[in-house]
Amino acid sequence: MAFKKTIGTGASEDRLENLILERLTPGVDKDKIDRRIWDLFGEEWCVMFTDLSGFSRGVEKFGIIHFLQTIHESERVLVPIIESFDGILLKAEGDSLLVIFRNADKALDAAVRMQNELKIYNKDKIPEEQILLCVGLGYGKVLKIGDTDVFGSEVNTASKLGEDIAKVGDILVTYNVFEKVQFDSYNFEEIPNPPSGTSKAFRFIYK
Repeated sequence: MAFKKTIGTGASEDRLENLILERLTPGVDKDKIDRRIWDLFGEEWCVMFTDLSGFSRGVEKFGIIHFLQTIHESERVLVPIIESFDGILLKAEGDSLLVIFRNADKALDAAVRMQNELKIYNKDKIPEEQILLCVGLGYGKVLKIGDTDVFGSEVNTASKLGEDIAKVGDILVTYNVFEKVQFDSYNFEEIPNPPSGTSKAFRFIYK
């Protein structure tokens, strides 16, 4: 009789958990385990975090139905753009999206398309129905766990740029992104007080 084994989607998570538990063993060689973890899960990606400006205030003023409508509309507009630039949407949490791209130039171009598409979308909308986007980008080696999550310094920094520092219409990038893209054809301006995790951060100037 033929035997078929189905591997669950949590296989990567299970492997990582086992290695973390092993790492907690007294006297274990933590460096060796760390190398195993990076060998298993370490990959280079461009990480995008998006956030909707003023969203919490909008929920408080207009209620949960307005919240759900805005989420639905933002994903309806933005997800096809992400996919057209070969981005992979890993998470949608509240008003934020976590997206990864193999190609940093494509990530930057996708961010521009997203911002410009929303400018068109917002033209005939009343203020409370406009979708106001902030974007943060990081690039580098991360731990990619299946198709559910990524971890790493550039992930954290991209999150801070997109969710905490960026203003409406901003595309903010870490120094790694700035170095990686073909910046001779792009315009950037350095921003003051970059978040921890990057020596410098930049605002992308786009049309």
